[in-house]
Amino acid sequence: MNDLDHRPVYMDHAATTFMKPEVLAAMAPYFSRYFGNPSSLYRFAGESRQGVEEARGQVGAALRAEPNEIFFCAGGSEADNWAIKGAALANRKSGDHIVTSPIEHHAVLHTCAWLEKQGFSVTYLPVDEFGRVDPGDVEDAITDKTTLVSVMMANNEIGTIQPVAEIGRVAHDHGVLFHTDAVQAVGAVPIDVDTMGIDLLSLSGHKFYGPKGTGALYIRRGTRVENLIHGGAQEQRRRAGTENVPGIVGLGRAIELVTADIEGHNRRIAAMRDRLVRGVLGSIPDARLNGHPIERLANNANFSFRYVEGESILLLLDARGICASTGSACSSASLEPSHVLLAIGLPHEEAHGSLRLTLGDANTEEDVDCVLEVLPEVIGRLRQISPLTPAPARMPEVD
Repeated sequence: MNDLDHRPVYMDHAATTFMKPEVLAAMAPYFSRYFGNPSSLYRFAGESRQGVEEARGQVGAALRAEPNEIFFCAGGSEADNWAIKGAALANRKSGDHIVTSPIEHHAVLHTCAWLEKQGFSVTYLPVDEFGRVDPGDVEDAITDKTTLVSVMMANNEIGTIQPVAEIGRVAHDHGVLFHTDAVQAVGAVPIDVDTMGIDLLSLSGHKFYGPKGTGALYIRRGTRVENLIHGGAQEQRRRAGTENVPGIVGLGRAIELVTADIEGHNRRIAAMRDRLVRGVLGSIPDARLNGHPIERLANNANFSFRYVEGESILLLLDARGICASTGSACSSASLEPSHVLLAIGLPHEEAHGSLRLTLGDANTEEDVDCVLEVLPEVIGRLRQISPLTPAPARMPEVD
């Protein structure tokens, strides 16, 4: 049994990951020994410049892209903003229409909303009950004014993987740029920007055991994209500001490690996830697995529990040393549940009772055992006191 006197059971890797020791070791010399500004001309700065360019090659290799198509930035949100605003503004003379989905990360949705205020038109495609975008809907939405399609590779809440290659093919058939937010997909889904028809791709280092505050944007050579941050000539004159050399080096090492054996990694993680899913659905009545049952991230298990509220689940799990996440945004002023869960058709009351468990490299079978022991108790206790619970569905409270 886990409690706060022992190692916490961390199952929120979709939120962030720990930094691997190999990544920290790669970064360490660039904090002190190789501290030179990579833009300086003297020989000492060459060590920093070499570290940045080695990382650029590592990211390029992971995406099957050329190193000079990789541009470092401060994270996935910046990369999404840069890709969408940059492509929309650079190609505005050709059209002012963007196609996306309602289950994107807010870094995409809020950016599109900002562009709408600037006079752009945005189409938000429907998704099915599993959160999948139909490539046929993408094709139907494209007009002669469309310049960009942006659909995430894998959803951060429910783990559904999108048919990215088909969407990219549709976009290119119509001469439209295709951007994908791959923040959750890097290291979990094999990526080849050419075969997938990707023109712009966003990623974030802290999602795959790298440092926080690091990210990158892939820009296919020849793609017209306005700069987001203006100033100096760093990042091939595309992103101003002195480079975060230790962070970039760490991101490069992290992506190299996480993409070395995606198949083997997924096999181990998915086995634990599947046991977790079977155990939860088999022991807790009125529980639902959200997201596609097959086309989903290997580490993702997102559940909805009727008659209870997500934040209450988290608080009781936290008291037992289990770290997880919920799609319910009850701590915000809107009191609205997850936009993703609403988009796949869940009623508000079920969307409020959601729990996301996302596994990672440090998780063990004992962690799964702990969750399967504690979670039914937690749901039972909450249903026992919930006014929404019908009498026949009340679970006995476990001491």
